[in-house]
Amino acid sequence: MTVIIVIFEYLSGKLKYRVKMKNLTYLFILFVFLGCEYHEKSPEKPSNNLDNLQKSIGKFGIVIHGGAGTILKEDMSDSLEAAYKAKLKEAISAGYEILKSGGSSLDAVTHTINIMEDSPLFNAGKGAVFTHDGSNELDASIMDGATLNAGAVAGIKHIKNPINLALDVMQKSEHVMLYGAGAEEFAQTLGYKMMDTSYFYTQKRYESLQKVLRNEKEKNGKKVSFEDPFIKNSKFGTVGCAALDKHGNLAAGTSTGGMTNKRWSRIGDAPIIGAGTYAKNATCAVSSTGWGEYFIRAVVAYDISALMEYKGMTLQEAASEVIQKKVPALGGDGGIVAIDKDGNVAMEFNTAGMYRATMNSEGELVIKIYKDE
Repeated sequence: MTVIIVIFEYLSGKLKYRVKMKNLTYLFILFVFLGCEYHEKSPEKPSNNLDNLQKSIGKFGIVIHGGAGTILKEDMSDSLEAAYKAKLKEAISAGYEILKSGGSSLDAVTHTINIMEDSPLFNAGKGAVFTHDGSNELDASIMDGATLNAGAVAGIKHIKNPINLALDVMQKSEHVMLYGAGAEEFAQTLGYKMMDTSYFYTQKRYESLQKVLRNEKEKNGKKVSFEDPFIKNSKFGTVGCAALDKHGNLAAGTSTGGMTNKRWSRIGDAPIIGAGTYAKNATCAVSSTGWGEYFIRAVVAYDISALMEYKGMTLQEAASEVIQKKVPALGGDGGIVAIDKDGNVAMEFNTAGMYRATMNSEGELVIKIYKDE
């Protein structure tokens, strides 16, 4: 400003203008200062606030399965079909309400699976199938797509809701998987009620075991092929859920009673992270159901995520590649449900049916059982 004053004095030759110019200079500085203050303190335009609010409320969705296998309409009574659909609706609606109210995908997955675990209709929790020795051995796993943290339990016999214990393994221990008596000892430190094994008895599951045992006896003690119809149809049954919450976090969980007539503490894919369950915010969340030995070998749940991440496939393309090509090529069958980071859903299976349902952020509900629906 001093330079301006000197130049002005030189041009005018009159010293009196020096004082006037100083006054004008101060006024100019004051004007600029006040203008900046006003700009800095001006509130954002209402439209910007609305845009930010809309961005913060993301899409959400949920998808579930109640097991895949030889599920044929001609073998299903109208009342039983209605019962399955009602329970699927009850389960997915519970998870949907959690997501709708801003709850986490982990909470939605857990509570949804709880409802199916408490129902004798599904091979998980209350409706678990019987082992060769006539007991029930339960497996479950859950995974958080935001942190890639996971928890799993296998071979437990006295826990009403195995998915809850899997969640506690993830959140309250330094481990990922706990097995058998050790898992139940951990549960007791958390105050879990140990259920009497009679809780898991259902006549339908017991009769299924007897059919398989009779079939084995008819084979005169010879090794029974897994392609035998009785054996092949006894291996299916799992419940699972995958969800995306409003915060953009994915989660998946799976719970099962395993395989009818299983021996030697056999463990399938359900409690194995990457095979039966996988979730990653950058891609998708997946829960599997099917012939566990093959789903373990194919690392089904992770493979779907990897195909999306490394090959740029869509969720549906990846699910189809794995379930319709890779698993059958090994000799296995089954299905998956999955949801991606954008809320797109896949319910892919290569069996005659799969109990399944999905709900999106608009509240649209889809429930299906058979292949051609």
